[in-house]
Amino acid sequence: MDMNLIRRVALVATAGTASLVLAACGSDDDASAGHDGHGPSFSAPASATASQGEHNGADVAFAKGMIPHHRQAVEMADLAPGRVQSTEVEKLAGEIKKAQDPEIKTLSGWLASWGEEVPAEGAGDHSMHDMGGMMTAENMDSLKNASGKAFDTAFMEMMIKHHQGAVEMAKTEKAEGSFLDATKMADAIITSQTAEISRMNSLLGKS
Repeated sequence: MDMNLIRRVALVATAGTASLVLAACGSDDDASAGHDGHGPSFSAPASATASQGEHNGADVAFAKGMIPHHRQAVEMADLAPGRVQSTEVEKLAGEIKKAQDPEIKTLSGWLASWGEEVPAEGAGDHSMHDMGGMMTAENMDSLKNASGKAFDTAFMEMMIKHHQGAVEMAKTEKAEGSFLDATKMADAIITSQTAEISRMNSLLGKS
């Protein structure tokens, strides 16, 4: 066979192999580029973890609003002993206080860590009237002056409205907040207080 022909065939084969190698490298690069497109998603968990410690205005508003809201719920629950007739209502009042007292401390801690002012005791009593479910001073006086079945009924009717307001505030936090622990608390508030609303409606014979 012509040696020149053999050399030409060998050169063509070598060139073809080189092309395949280059194409394969190119594919690897493209794959890398494709993964780089997902690359941020690989590093996203780390950045997401970092962002879990960040907060925004919605988180601050949630904490500043929920503190006086919870305080009033606890104040209402504190009225139950000595006034309440139903053991179920007394038990409910105790559970409300037990749940919301620690949340007040947690919310206050968040605000302090963010360099925000924690609402003072009694602060916002008048300015908070527009907040969902907050009782007026007259409402609270009426509850203080009630006893027996009248107290039970007034307590549950007021607390249902109070809880409904808290649930709406929590829904806003879930939709707009960025601080992970705050959105988790909001989720817990929605679940627990919605269940308590149903429970109180049942005790009132409304469901």
